[in-house]
Amino acid sequence: MLHTRLIAATCVVLTWLLLCLWAWQRARRQQAQQMLAMQALDAPASDDAVLVAYASQTGYAESLAMQTADSLRAGDLTVRVASLCQLDLQRLAAYRRMLFVVSTYGEGDPPDAAAAFAGQMQETQQGAALAGAQYAVLALGDSEYAQFCGFGHRLNEWLHAQGATPLFDLVEVDNDDAAALRHWQHHLGLLAGRSDLPDWEAPVYDTWRLASRTLLNPGSQGGPCFLLTLTPPPENAAAWQAGDIAEIGPRRERGGALQAHREYSIASLPADGAIQLLVRQMRGADGALGLGSGWLTHIAQTGDEIALRVRANRNFHPPADDRPLILIGNGTGLAGLRALIKARRAAGQRRNWLVFGERNAACDGFCREEIDAWRQDGTLERVDTVFSRDQAERRYVQHCLREQADAVRTWVDAGAAVYVCGSLQGMAGGVDAALQDILGADRLQALQHAGRYRRDVY
Repeated sequence: MLHTRLIAATCVVLTWLLLCLWAWQRARRQQAQQMLAMQALDAPASDDAVLVAYASQTGYAESLAMQTADSLRAGDLTVRVASLCQLDLQRLAAYRRMLFVVSTYGEGDPPDAAAAFAGQMQETQQGAALAGAQYAVLALGDSEYAQFCGFGHRLNEWLHAQGATPLFDLVEVDNDDAAALRHWQHHLGLLAGRSDLPDWEAPVYDTWRLASRTLLNPGSQGGPCFLLTLTPPPENAAAWQAGDIAEIGPRRERGGALQAHREYSIASLPADGAIQLLVRQMRGADGALGLGSGWLTHIAQTGDEIALRVRANRNFHPPADDRPLILIGNGTGLAGLRALIKARRAAGQRRNWLVFGERNAACDGFCREEIDAWRQDGTLERVDTVFSRDQAERRYVQHCLREQADAVRTWVDAGAAVYVCGSLQGMAGGVDAALQDILGADRLQALQHAGRYRRDVY
């Protein structure tokens, strides 16, 4: 009996010693990994290196950060991954492009591992330490809490206050929302220059049909732009709001397999009985059709099935009240603005100012008759169109805003909200800079906090 007890006690002690040895080795490995990570962060970063930083409470944000890094590496980008606990302002300043995947814990608090970094954020005065850098934030949270994605929003504002500019607007993820994550992936594909990145989680589509396709700009210097009308399946009581997004499952050939989704601003309302899209046919340097635009503007034929899912885009829904609205966009960005104007018209809200830019007035006046009718019936109080190629010196919507600075200030003073839709490269940045000059950076940021400055840019 005593012999048996001694053997049992010896086994317990050996098990405990083995557990201690395993824990010690694991701690040593983690310490070595952290040292290597710190050495990599402190090493000179190449000009094209992208930093992917994460703040995780349960490990989910870290997992998404790794998937983000893999997506970027698929585009042959150099990527470094780090926890926020390994970073400070000096290390961030070494990078020109940064992506942050951060959780919010409880009522707006940072994850435990990011507490020290959050403390540095509070202690750092507004400045230009990150001037010239670009960033984006994927904010994870739970809308059951009052401070939904609170830490992500504070980080986003802090980065902007340090002089960095957004690669694209903050993406909120409510309880692992797959649609929001697909939106993040959409931007990663653009950043990586890869249109064929597989979806992390494919959408569940409904079956719509291509009812019609109309070329809007024959003879244009730009790519062909089409107005597409898509009708829902008979059993689907389709519902969406102005500002929402259509996720399309493209195919490389009729009847072929579905490819990674593409996103398009919806240009119509449910009252129209169909989803309408404005899609420009894109081609690569080799002349090959773009995946999404090629499917919608060339491969699919009238009557063909179109895999489509509506994604809510709360940040671009129209104001609930009748405040004035300044709508700014270019190219196919008119799609999102068109739906907003339709919603305002249906609600009898007529204080609307449209500023729209394209190439040539002769060919690129998208929806011109409709816009003229809205101007005549008072739906649009003011319309300014800018055609960049119709004069020797290029003019864009941001130039129009600067020229009409007094009017912009007057509308904003009257409570106007500003909605911007269109190209991220060039237009969105140019409009943001113009509005900062017209209104001041602090006031523009205050408008954003109040939900009066909203963007749907791509």
